[in-house]
Amino acid sequence: MLEEEFGKLLLRVQQRNCEEQTLEVKAANKGCPERLYDTFSAFANQNEGGMLLFGLDEKQRFAKVGVYDAQDLQKKLMEVGESMTPVVRPVLSVYVEGAMLFVAAEIPPLDLAERPCFKTARGRLKGSFIRVGDADKPMTEYEVYSYEAYRKRSRDDLRPVEGISLSALDPVQLEQYLLKRKLDRPNFASVPTEQLYELTGLQKEGQFTLTAVLLFGLYPQAYFPQLSIIASRVPGTEMGEVDETGQRFLDSKRIEGSLVEMLEGAVSFLRSNMRMAVRIDPKTGKRQDMPEYPLDALREAVLNALVHRDYSTHTENMPIQLIMFYDRVEIRNPGGLYGRLTVDQLGKIQPDTRNPAVITAMEALGQTENRYSGIPRIRRAMAEAGLPEPVFRDDRWEFSVCLYNKEAAEQPPERKPALSAEKLPLDDRGLLDFCRTPRTRKEIVRFLGIASGQYATRRYLEPLVKSGMILMTLPDRPKSPKQTYQTNPDIR
Repeated sequence: MLEEEFGKLLLRVQQRNCEEQTLEVKAANKGCPERLYDTFSAFANQNEGGMLLFGLDEKQRFAKVGVYDAQDLQKKLMEVGESMTPVVRPVLSVYVEGAMLFVAAEIPPLDLAERPCFKTARGRLKGSFIRVGDADKPMTEYEVYSYEAYRKRSRDDLRPVEGISLSALDPVQLEQYLLKRKLDRPNFASVPTEQLYELTGLQKEGQFTLTAVLLFGLYPQAYFPQLSIIASRVPGTEMGEVDETGQRFLDSKRIEGSLVEMLEGAVSFLRSNMRMAVRIDPKTGKRQDMPEYPLDALREAVLNALVHRDYSTHTENMPIQLIMFYDRVEIRNPGGLYGRLTVDQLGKIQPDTRNPAVITAMEALGQTENRYSGIPRIRRAMAEAGLPEPVFRDDRWEFSVCLYNKEAAEQPPERKPALSAEKLPLDDRGLLDFCRTPRTRKEIVRFLGIASGQYATRRYLEPLVKSGMILMTLPDRPKSPKQTYQTNPDIR
């Protein structure tokens, strides 16, 4: 790091009075801080990497205190890196200001195939961390597994299911499927049935696989009760709101069966619960029913959830959630985006596939094209219907798609707040400038410098949020631990 950059970084931290997603501050004026491995691990496990900055005291509002011994501190930081698996090589910089020395340790991100980075002595499960805001949190067992599953190319769709015999599968559907595969692959015609089961992913080591159960099981939920879809329609824009009669759910249904049956059941639920607008064609005078959402987009979103969800033992007790709010539909499936794929790349590049056997079988059954056209189709259908862009969200443990209707397009309170100058609350603490970059609640409380976090948010943050001057980045999940706050871009 250049000296000029180092000096600007120190000034920025003092002005903002907080740590960040990619920045951890330590005093180190009385010795090397303990437990640095959790931050090493967390930074190495995120795509942006991160930096540890030594010589500012957080307890003194990030006052400059310098480090005890720059040479010894650098030596100990290298030792911390050596104690990690894989080994972390921090890039170290020293900055001099007057009689004080400051040290920065830049932690480069590990390649996805090498994660998780963990403290060797504690092992993967106890020594792996992730960064959440300005804190280092232990990885959950599933988060550790998700990295290992990608690295080892685990195939949960091919895991054998004990106790499943041919009598548990639909013989007609199975026979029709094998016939289609033989037509697609002429060389399959002479292959014995048992071998064909193995070649198509329906059996592994003589046992029927999860793919076989999900596609052709007479009742897959007898073996996996939660591999289903929980569909509900609620009266408001948030879960828990009630209608005038006190009902929390206008409709609710558990959708079960094979993948094809669940797809059809979910589309049927959506169709029956959608509102219809009537439009008269000005040229023909004929009545046209306009659905609340394009069915093509809804079907593709449900299909994506079914074929791309995580089917590991860690998530087999987690159903897909389909929720129809007043202004939107949300479809959430267990397991985030697989591999290196990011939300920004959806529909633009060929992704890694988590469940290739399931997807190939659904293609043979005519349910999907398997040409990576699903996301573009959703976007196009929403645009043609004059509706807002779909919103995709990815966590390590969950992926969701949110489709907004015309109610949201015409009057979305969290997206397009009415900003009336005479009614705006006073921003005498400079939160609007501070939140030009998304901030966590903890960062905001630190910036305000008020001991009571509850008072600080109620007195200064909440009025700005209610007025629409500051927006939540996760408006549908206001209490999410990953919630951040950002100044409305309409405010200059």
